[in-house]
Amino acid sequence: MQSADTVFIVDDDDAVRGSLRLLLETSGYRIATFPSGKVFLEQLPPTARGCVIIDVRMPEIGGLEVQQELKRRGINLPLIVMTGHADVPLAVRAMKTGATDFIEKPFNDDVMCAAIERALQLDHESQNERANAAKIHDRAERLTAREREVLELLVAGQPNKVIAHRMAISPRTVEIHRSRVMEKMEARTLSELVRMTLESGILPRPSA
Repeated sequence: MQSADTVFIVDDDDAVRGSLRLLLETSGYRIATFPSGKVFLEQLPPTARGCVIIDVRMPEIGGLEVQQELKRRGINLPLIVMTGHADVPLAVRAMKTGATDFIEKPFNDDVMCAAIERALQLDHESQNERANAAKIHDRAERLTAREREVLELLVAGQPNKVIAHRMAISPRTVEIHRSRVMEKMEARTLSELVRMTLESGILPRPSA
């Protein structure tokens, strides 16, 4: 677990928050606890890293509402939903809309720790993907308008001759633009260029 990771515990039951804090602090996790979804949303920093363990049913704002608000804010923390047996359908709804796991109360310590490790790993992977996408966007900013047009046509699968015709330039000029695009985007092959462009969201995926 990286030092910046925090496990955010959101539950209106003091006993549940206390038992989770004891378990997770003993296991070496950094913990922050909140007695309600409202307090959690008020105090959560937008750059928080880690994961959230949240009760699906709480007064005022329940787990599903918190999940929706985090999405609205663009905060992508993995969410583990805790639920009583009667509320399993709510937990399933939460998973269908992006929660990583749900755990029934009373929870097993090993099951809880395993779910947290999975959630933290997902957060690390998501952070890495966003960092890589930001780098690719920065590279794309170095492209000229002509080079970006060539990039768009390459990603659309157009061969050099078609690109030359579309842009009213010679195939040799297309080759020069293509070479500069590859260099600026730091792509070794055309397939790598296409993949990084699509995965980073610089261009929309071509329609089938």
